[in-house]
This record gives sequence, C-alpha cells and structure tokens, in this order.
Amino acid sequence: MAFLPTVRPALADGAAPVPSAPTLRVIPSTSRDGSCTPASDTVAEAVPWAQRRLALSRVHPLGKGSGVTVAVVDTGVSTRKGLFRHPVTGEAAGRDCIGHGTFVASLIAGRPSSGSGFSGVAPEARIVAVRGTDATGATDTATVAHGIRAAVDAGASVIHVSAALPETSDALKSALREAANHDALVVAPAAPDTTTSSRTSSAPESYWPAASPGVIAVAPYDAEGEIEGDHAKHTHLAAPGAGITGRGPAGRGHYVGNGASLAAAFVSGTAALVRSHEPTLTADQVAARLRISAYPGVPPWLDPYAAVTTVLTPQAAETDTAPPALALLQPPSVQPGPTRRARLLTGTAAVTALAVAGWLAVRRRKNPMSPGRD
Repeated sequence: MAFLPTVRPALADGAAPVPSAPTLRVIPSTSRDGSCTPASDTVAEAVPWAQRRLALSRVHPLGKGSGVTVAVVDTGVSTRKGLFRHPVTGEAAGRDCIGHGTFVASLIAGRPSSGSGFSGVAPEARIVAVRGTDATGATDTATVAHGIRAAVDAGASVIHVSAALPETSDALKSALREAANHDALVVAPAAPDTTTSSRTSSAPESYWPAASPGVIAVAPYDAEGEIEGDHAKHTHLAAPGAGITGRGPAGRGHYVGNGASLAAAFVSGTAALVRSHEPTLTADQVAARLRISAYPGVPPWLDPYAAVTTVLTPQAAETDTAPPALALLQPPSVQPGPTRRARLLTGTAAVTALAVAGWLAVRRRKNPMSPGRD
C-alpha cells in the first residue's frame, strides 16, 4: 500500500461555489505600453469560490504555513502594509507596476482582512520576491534561471515560477539542479496563462520549467470543474485558475485573474502548508504528498486538507511516482459537466479497486494461510 487509507473530506465548504464579482479589475500579466495597473477599491466581501473549493477554512486550524519561506519568481511583489503578515523581502520586493507578482503572492500568503472573505492558502508564510520578468512582464530562460537562483540564495523552501516557456536552456537546467540540491520544491504552470482550449497544432506539447524533472506542473480548472486548456498530458495537478480573486499592487480592493500561473500559486501555498506541518519532509516527499493526496481526475485535483492530513508510509514518502489518491474518497461539492463527471467516476472506481487490491496483497503477505492463496 502506498499509504494508510483514510476517508477524505469534501473539497468545499458546503454551498456551491460563487464566481468572482464581475466588477473587479482584471490583473494583467504583461504591460505592452509600460503603464502600471490601476488601483482597485472594490472589496470582495464573500469568500471567493477558489478558497471555498479548496476548503481553506478546514485546513487553517491545522496550520497556516508558519516558518516557511516561499519565493515568487514574477513581476515583483508590493511591500505595502496590510497585504502580508510578514514583510516581503528579496531583490524584487517593492513597487510592482504590473501587479501580477503581487496577485500571485496574495494567493499564496495573502493576509485576511476585515470586511473580506479572501485569504491566501498559507497566510503565515514569508514571501521572497525575485525578478522573473522585465519591466513589461516579458521573460526568457535566462531571467527565470536567475530568479530561481536568487530564490535559492534567499533560503526559500518553495519556489513559485509564474512563467511557462516554450523551451529550456542549460542555465535553466542548472538553476533547477541547484534548487533540488538545496531541497527547494519548484512549482510552475503547465502552460502559459494565454493558452486556451483552441491550441494550434504548432503549440509545443511541453513548457518549462514545468516539464523539467522534479518540478510540479499545474493546470487550471474553472468554477464548473472543467480544465482550462489542453494541459492534461504534461500536468501533475489541477487547481482553481479561472475567475480567481486576489490582492493587487494598489488600492484597498481586490482584482480578478485567470491562468495556470494562478493555479500553480494555490499549489505553492499548499506546499508551504505541508512543509510547515511536516518540516522533516524533503522536497520530493512534499511533491509525493501533494500528488498522492489529490482527488482523482485528469489531472488530479489539489486538496490542501488531504495534503496536510494524509498519512504516508516511508515507501510512499520516498517517491512522487506512486499512483495518485489511493484512498477512499468523497466527491467534491461541485456539479461538473458530463465529461468531468465521467472522468471522476471512472477514476474513483479505478482508485478504489487499486486500494482494495493493495490492502489484500499486504494482508496475504502477513497471513500466508489467508483464503485465496495457493
């Protein structure tokens, strides 16, 4: 058996998810003319659908990421008061003109505020801001490689990379090896935020650093549970990534965003929860925990509560290649479309069969005289 079977909680806090308010200002990932993203003064009072889907109110009593440092390799992160519990540090801490890095960091470790139901996944984690783009939001392998190295130098144990590049390089491979040597877990989007379901035949099948060994590649799903874009082939996990509410570079209000980089932020935040709850786990063991505890699907859905509470055997904790979610699970509180529903039912049946078969195998090894053994 990969781990001790447990009954897994539902993925939402009761009622059906509520999409983000349409009046929120959209957070961009680039700025072609160099202009800064305007301030938002519209506060999202309700708990956003993504936080409800991930059941953060269930996992936060168990921990909020204390003692863990998460690096955000993006456009920078604002240091204005009230966004985070701890001061933002790093080479890109300060003014974030575009705002994408601040938005991502808020999903990871945003501080709850009075009058709003928004909160980051790990609100007690520390954020290190490192440069992952130029002033317009454009990036390349050299820039991302520099960002990963800066994150390692800053002591981050979780490194969130927002970029999805169509190619890799020796510099990027070297930076990822350095992160692995320092036991830092790298999380990245499986495809660019602009990728949609209408991908052309010329689009690459893989993007970096997500396609690199040891990196957790993440795809986004929407409030209906449908995967956004064609990401499944090279993806480890799926998380909310459409109509996502978060904080931004200016103003007292919230913004809304879309894309796989935002889904990856939820995984980075969950990795911080796991590293805080189980500080002796290695980066590979944290990756295994995230994948094994995920709700079965194509790709599997991130489940922060299960990631924190799942009990792994030493064998399962040593690898992230074990089949995901070998557990008795409850379905998420969502009404998916016919295709998604069929996938979930098929996945659940297969997983249950594997779990039972594994349990029987262990029992037979312990009791050679058990029925059915020659």
